[in-house]
Amino acid sequence: MSETLSRRSFVKWSGVAGGSAALVATAALLGMPQARSEAGDGVADAEATVWSACVVNCGSRCPLRLQVKDGTVVRVLPDNTGDDTLWNRQIRACVRGRNMRERIYNPDRIKKPLKRVGAKRSDGEFEEISWDEAIDLIAEKLQYTYDTYGPEAVYQQYGSGVWNAHVANSGGWARLLNLLGGHLNYYGNYSYLQISQCTRYFYGSPDEQISNSIEDAIENSKLLVLWGNNPLETRMSGGGNTYTATLAKKAGLKIIVVDPRYSDSASVLADDWIALRPGTDAALVAGMAHVMITENLHDQDFLDTYCVGFDEKHMPEGAPKNASYRSYVEGKGEDGIEKTPAWAADITGVPASKIRSFAREVATAKPANIAQGWGPQRHANGENSANAIYLLAALTGNVGIPGGGTGGREGYLWPYTPWIDDGVNPVTTAISCYKWTDAISRAEEMTATRDGVQGKDRLEVGIKFMVVYGSNMLASQHGDINRTREILDDDSMCEFIVGMDNQMNASMKMCDLVLPDTTTAERWDIVPSEYTGDMAYEIMIARAIDPLYESRSSIEVTGAIAERMGIGDEFAEGKKTTEDWARWVQDTARENNPGMFPTFDELIEQGVFRYTSPDGPTVALKEFRDDPEASPLATPSGKIEIYSSTLAQMAKEWEFPNPLPGDELTPIPAYVETWEGQAEARTNEKYPLQCIGHHFKGRTHSTYGNLESLRDIHHQRVWINDADARKRGIVSDDRVTVSNDRGTISLPAMVTPRIVPGVISVPQGAWIEIDKDGVDHGGAVNMLTSLHPTPLAKGNGQHTNLVEVAKA
Repeated sequence: MSETLSRRSFVKWSGVAGGSAALVATAALLGMPQARSEAGDGVADAEATVWSACVVNCGSRCPLRLQVKDGTVVRVLPDNTGDDTLWNRQIRACVRGRNMRERIYNPDRIKKPLKRVGAKRSDGEFEEISWDEAIDLIAEKLQYTYDTYGPEAVYQQYGSGVWNAHVANSGGWARLLNLLGGHLNYYGNYSYLQISQCTRYFYGSPDEQISNSIEDAIENSKLLVLWGNNPLETRMSGGGNTYTATLAKKAGLKIIVVDPRYSDSASVLADDWIALRPGTDAALVAGMAHVMITENLHDQDFLDTYCVGFDEKHMPEGAPKNASYRSYVEGKGEDGIEKTPAWAADITGVPASKIRSFAREVATAKPANIAQGWGPQRHANGENSANAIYLLAALTGNVGIPGGGTGGREGYLWPYTPWIDDGVNPVTTAISCYKWTDAISRAEEMTATRDGVQGKDRLEVGIKFMVVYGSNMLASQHGDINRTREILDDDSMCEFIVGMDNQMNASMKMCDLVLPDTTTAERWDIVPSEYTGDMAYEIMIARAIDPLYESRSSIEVTGAIAERMGIGDEFAEGKKTTEDWARWVQDTARENNPGMFPTFDELIEQGVFRYTSPDGPTVALKEFRDDPEASPLATPSGKIEIYSSTLAQMAKEWEFPNPLPGDELTPIPAYVETWEGQAEARTNEKYPLQCIGHHFKGRTHSTYGNLESLRDIHHQRVWINDADARKRGIVSDDRVTVSNDRGTISLPAMVTPRIVPGVISVPQGAWIEIDKDGVDHGGAVNMLTSLHPTPLAKGNGQHTNLVEVAKA
């Protein structure tokens, strides 16, 4: 009880004090004020209040007002512009961004350039060097790599720690590498790689994965289905989908959540929860389709007019008999199995009666917005799951109309402001963003048909020089942490890794050279909105304090490297500082949109500028629905392709040399049993539990994972169902181990009925704390995940894992 009261008290006062207790030791070192006024509007004697932002990759972007005294940030305040109306709402930062002070003054700040001295990278041993030495070393290693191996041996690692800030997003690294001769590209990202690739075969373009906005749903929908979609935790902020989804609930819109976990979005928003087993979404859709077809609830007119491949009458030329989706559902296809609700119930764990009622509700709610999150596609055959949910939107005729949607994620107005110009990469070769460890360890085996290499038939050289900027992929967010560390420890393969960040995370410890980056409080930038609905905005980031220690902004560092390598003038174009580049962003936005945006100096005072589309709420594929002949899709047929001839041909040509169950391409979004899926879980005595990872409020991926105030409030615990816990003698807060052949983590248990039996979930993004026995006490789910890619996108099926849980 005392612990509970203590935590409640902490939650109460931390909202006022900004988590100051966690900063006491740091405050003493930096000369920060340790006692101050805590008035609700801020510190009374602050010398300045400066606009800034939280830019990490949650999908929202939030303005912050930093109060400064004696060169120190003493308080973080939220947005105080706008109001509570839908189209002018306040963009209130969540608990993560409001803890920015703890990030700025964290003991984990990288203070000086560090050069590796350890025998291997995972030793994490460094010595301090000067900036001149660091820039000389980068220039030397870069030039050597270009001269010895060519530009395809140079790679900038995917990461999202500075995501979408107009200047800091690439930090100048891509611009530098492009001017030097180019670099190996990657396609996709860890958030939505699978759905970005499979969408092109269903709707014709990766851009079509967005659906109608929640603003449109508020005005026009009869039903909102959040399918594997948890906005109240993944996109927290006043400007993001947390706010609009909450308004949808207040407006009386019925909301159904489909998820193996009873998330905060389910508990706060949902009128109903469809609790299915992980990776079985396509089976659930097939069972629902069976109900709609047998009860004549599907929209046949829409399917006849706008789609190919639903039934045998509307198949592309050359398709085999009984290969349509309807034939698959009716059991006339190759497997001969009728996809009844009872069949789907056995696979998904959702009762057949529930499947029937859910199907009828989705079919008869006119219109309905089925808003698919990115959880379903992050499984072993996630491409089929994503396309199946798309199919449900087409089956019910909801595509392209107000109140409906494509079955993709909720739509938004993409910002009008520009990013800095990275130039053109002369290298066209690209790999899946998830295949970089293969491009280090087995590059010369990687081909287009086996590994998804794009731009050429095969790789000719592995990654030898890697830039890791604002990324924690080397030792946290990538699959199979132990195997990834093994690959990186062999520096005969990837010969040099330069990392740049402001926090000494586990990935920085795997680098050969580490550079101290500034935080947003120490540089200038312009920050746009992202997945925040139909109210777009831009935020000013003004430099509030001088850079701490020896930190420098990335654009200034890359400019210095360019100078050292003889391309300084071409790189800089007269712009040297982050303020110069930020002014260019705003000036260019004003040139491209005359009379719309404020000047740079006006934005310094204003802080936030909001704008909306003159076309009103986002209605995806409206032009196609209005006139499919005049506005065809980019598919071969120009229509929605429920059956894809392109996928059918790829299924014949692509190779899977060491296939696991699920490594196959299908021309329709059929349910496919996969490695470590629900079927194997029933027979695997050693590892009988399915393990997924979920986003939660304490971090954005791994960002903020080292802030003690957030760790004290949002506990890293594995969710386990009551029935599974009883079998193992586990009660809540027992420390348990979660393990498989890839690794072991140790963390407390949360025993709860809020997750389906046979499934556990670990909050993703935890910072690793590996002991001498190889057990991670931080609770990083990627100790358990696999490097094995999904079949089509060659992506991160990181929600497909089998494990066992035991009391520690």
